[in-house]
Amino acid sequence: MNIKRYNEIADKNKPQKQVLKHTLSAFLVGGIIGMIGEFFLNLYQKLFSFSEKEATPIMLITLILIAAILTGLGLYDRLGNFAGAGSFIPITGFSNAMTSSALEARTEGLVTGIGANIFKLGGAVITFGIVASFIVGGLRYVITYFW
Repeated sequence: MNIKRYNEIADKNKPQKQVLKHTLSAFLVGGIIGMIGEFFLNLYQKLFSFSEKEATPIMLITLILIAAILTGLGLYDRLGNFAGAGSFIPITGFSNAMTSSALEARTEGLVTGIGANIFKLGGAVITFGIVASFIVGGLRYVITYFW
């Protein structure tokens, strides 16, 4: 069998991308995560008479905790397989990355295992977040100073 014939057969049998299905599932799951966040935000505002500014960090901590628990139970991976970017773009995805890295390294001990590996995936996010905010802040400063 020559290479051209092989490539034709491979292209014919290659699974088709389901862009619409993946887009809809990411949109729905990301939206549901946002709705859950809004629910907790409103709950904390009403239940404890917090302002929106006071309730927002508590809501974020709640979402991070829920995602960490779901990761520990192995449920967030299934959600990620279904939702794709809809589950890892929100802050819950960052929580999942940190928790899964810690869980993988827990057999190596607290310091050399969990401590050394917890930022394996999250470290890049933090680093590029800081660099991007520095660049955007610098651009904003230059634009407002000279504008």
